[in-house]
Amino acid sequence: MRLLRSLATLFLAAAAWGNAAPAQEPAGAAAAEPKESAPLAYPVRFDEEAVASESALASAVGARILERGGNAVDAAVATAFALAVTLPIAGNLGGGGFLVAWAGDRAGGTCFDFRETAPRAATERMFLDGEGRYDRERHHWSILSVGVPGSVAGLRLAHDRVGKLPWPDLVQPAVELAERGFPVSRGLAESLSEVLPSMAKYPASMAQFSREGRPLRPGEVLRQPDLARTLGRIRNLGADDFYRGETAGLIVAEMERLGGIVRKEDLQEYYAVERKPVQGTYRGYEVLSMPPPSSGGVALIEMLNILEGYDLAAPGLRSARETHLIIESMRRAYADRALHLGDPDRVEVPVGRLISKEHARELRATIRPDRASRSSPTVFRWTAEGSQTTHLSVIDRNRMAVSLTTTLEQAYGSRIVVPGAGFLLNNEMGDFNPVPGSTDEKGRIGTPPNLVAPGKRMLSSMTPTIVVRDGIPVLVVGSPGGRTIINTVLQVVLDVLDHGVPIQDAVDLPRFHHQWLPDRVSAEVRCFSPETRKALEELGHAIVTEFSAQGAVMALGLRKAAGGRLQIEAGVDRRRPDTGAAGR
Repeated sequence: MRLLRSLATLFLAAAAWGNAAPAQEPAGAAAAEPKESAPLAYPVRFDEEAVASESALASAVGARILERGGNAVDAAVATAFALAVTLPIAGNLGGGGFLVAWAGDRAGGTCFDFRETAPRAATERMFLDGEGRYDRERHHWSILSVGVPGSVAGLRLAHDRVGKLPWPDLVQPAVELAERGFPVSRGLAESLSEVLPSMAKYPASMAQFSREGRPLRPGEVLRQPDLARTLGRIRNLGADDFYRGETAGLIVAEMERLGGIVRKEDLQEYYAVERKPVQGTYRGYEVLSMPPPSSGGVALIEMLNILEGYDLAAPGLRSARETHLIIESMRRAYADRALHLGDPDRVEVPVGRLISKEHARELRATIRPDRASRSSPTVFRWTAEGSQTTHLSVIDRNRMAVSLTTTLEQAYGSRIVVPGAGFLLNNEMGDFNPVPGSTDEKGRIGTPPNLVAPGKRMLSSMTPTIVVRDGIPVLVVGSPGGRTIINTVLQVVLDVLDHGVPIQDAVDLPRFHHQWLPDRVSAEVRCFSPETRKALEELGHAIVTEFSAQGAVMALGLRKAAGGRLQIEAGVDRRRPDTGAAGR
């Protein structure tokens, strides 16, 4: 069985952080290069507390916060700031995200929405050219694609409401990582080599992520002094600096230089929101996830409600029968996503109906066991016929759980590093529907709920989720992957709950995806056996083997070990090169 390469170095990194001094004192451990070590036992388990993320170094930061007495929110905040240093492809200050927290003393848990917003000057037709035609470059890759960032405000709000340790202690490890640097891994070197050509027109980006224009090589130390200074201001001044102080001024200056539309008023008016999670049940488990403007929680619970009416274990894991039913639930949930979901502060979102068991029964009645449905951009009713994001998960010693997904949108976001500030800006405006009224078979959506409007939060697919049974978090899970996120999380949940698959094995299993339009099933290589693929095609499903990797799940869950005691089991996705879990 293949072992997790990055975990082989993890405990050395964790030990280095464990020896770090308090925030106000010098600590050199952050820059220590991880060394090769014997591989860890599979699967990875912890007795008390754990953090899983896409960066072993960042997970070690979170584990150290837990060891010092911080709770799961503290660890999540510290890990998120560390990811802004060690995972430039997705960890961020210039993006946004969602955090779901659960603890026995907070009925139903809580969640924090720090999704980016559209600037004041944004309009519904801003992504059309002078001839009224859709301009994909403008929508996804120009300075106009940058939304007002939310991460710093959201992490601060989560800490203020639920955190325990002093704020400076949570930011300081990231300051040290940026200032002292860390050795570039092979995975990061390869990623930067691929992205550098698209950064060539942005001098600050090239200066930060290259050596005089050439890609950084594995083992070279990446130091980010501008980012360290920005993090230092956030450590000392909180979110005020980012939205009203020196950092805000640097953002606005770059916007004006490049012709962007984010202004100081947009930053000053930004706020994060504490919301109630969407909640559902599945075969006796309680499911908590993120409400709109994320579509993830609503779509996940809607699909689970549909699938609860079937015995998925009987036909077998990844069988044609089970896969057909899952695809049909995906098709219906994504159609509802397009028709109904958007920023709940701007549009009416019928969450209660969409996650109801009654709505699931109605949809289930439209699924035929012997034939695939057809998706159409003009039909949202069913006839009854017989890029780049990152996720982290935390469980602390008191069984408080946090599921946090954060994003820049595409890999490295807009590719624009703010000069003097050292962080990448998002390109999240690309998540708004680009052309009013235009929904087509290729998957472009133009329905009203997610059209651009000033101050509006764009729809997201992020699905940070916590599954609880008898007061115990049995699964804390999430993933990057754009629109595939929801289905990636769904499959891990089903594999663990319906089939009893261990968490790491559930993370390792190949995945598939259907999003209503285009009307096709995308699958990872080796997802289906030849017999299963043939049976699905005979039912009418179009199968495209498209993904070498769908998502990157970071999961934790409590499981009974020998003697009946509970242990934390980690599921860390091997699809990404530098992932890791840390804890004790």
